[in-house]
Amino acid sequence: MTFEEVKKKLDGATMPTYSRFPAAIASGKNATAFDVQGKEYIDFTSGIGVNCLGYADPEWAAAVAKQAAAVQHISNLYYSPVQAELAEKLCAVSGMGKVFFCNSGAEANECSIKLARKYGEEKLGIEKPEIITLNNSFHGRTITTLAATGQEVFHEHFLPLTEGFRTAGAAIGSVKACVTENTCAVLAELIQGEGGVIPLDPAFVKELREFCTEHKLLLMIDEVQTGIGRTGEVFAYQSYGIQPDVVSSAKALAGGLPMGACLCREELGDVLGSGMHGSTFGGNPVACAGALVVLNRVSKPEFLENVRKMGNYFAERLKKMPGIAEVRGMGLMLGAKPKAGTPGEIARKCVENGLLILTAKEMLRLLPPLTITNEEADRGLAILETVLNT
Repeated sequence: MTFEEVKKKLDGATMPTYSRFPAAIASGKNATAFDVQGKEYIDFTSGIGVNCLGYADPEWAAAVAKQAAAVQHISNLYYSPVQAELAEKLCAVSGMGKVFFCNSGAEANECSIKLARKYGEEKLGIEKPEIITLNNSFHGRTITTLAATGQEVFHEHFLPLTEGFRTAGAAIGSVKACVTENTCAVLAELIQGEGGVIPLDPAFVKELREFCTEHKLLLMIDEVQTGIGRTGEVFAYQSYGIQPDVVSSAKALAGGLPMGACLCREELGDVLGSGMHGSTFGGNPVACAGALVVLNRVSKPEFLENVRKMGNYFAERLKKMPGIAEVRGMGLMLGAKPKAGTPGEIARKCVENGLLILTAKEMLRLLPPLTITNEEADRGLAILETVLNT
């Protein structure tokens, strides 16, 4: 099919919930994609942080195909060897005790919220437990994770939202001011991706950890976008030197297959008992096979060191561009603020010139595959600089 044929079919048969760029991607290799007419693109998006090993990684593709040819799905009423192996690996690399598998970041955060509410009722004796989230946060698009999201623009048209959330600023004084006798937990992203790639202050994060511990509140970290090697550690909280009580993960976890996970420390492992939560597709064997390849590779120290090196390389190159006013982020999760033009207009021109790039408010957002080569990075950065200079 040509691009116009793909566009006509898709626009004609799907809800208009996405503002799509004019490119129909048909194949790819690492950080290089090809559209239906053979045009080449350097990909600084990795499918919004999902394709952490790039397109068509041979080891990942072989593991997924092998598992699909053996058992493609089995319900969670039975035991799954590949799910068992993944659960053990994920707990080991995160330092957590238990995991619940689901399909997406929103579902992982829903599990975190349910766990916190049950903890508040059972352990703190709160009849209607409340959770504090932060201004400018983003936790998903279900009604409850929208309620947790600290950006009113996402609430418009969907009221009433789920009750039981209070929003604080990213400062310990603001969090303390929001705490009531009903507070059971704080939910936060360490780098607010959709909010404009804004890292939280490490001093605030350590104060928050101490405050939550002192008052028996759960500290829940949303690592949907920052996790699985994106910032140069398996999870971003490892860069901040803290250990949360609950962690949500998704996006890069299975390297391109739908998978989410909610992890908790060992002592919280029985808060959600039998029948209190579930997911038909959660822990799907094919997704688990892909995730095992991802975790076994990404958790290696030399892999993470390369992510940090590549992140520094990107950041230094971006800072030297005359058209960039500010660069922020960590590892290969970077935001670059253009001096002129809107991020949306710049991203569209980048697509025309062969570069896929994301936006987040006033920032251009870069989430390239963690395996991107120097040659691919240079080609993409050259396209970006050309677009910024025209």
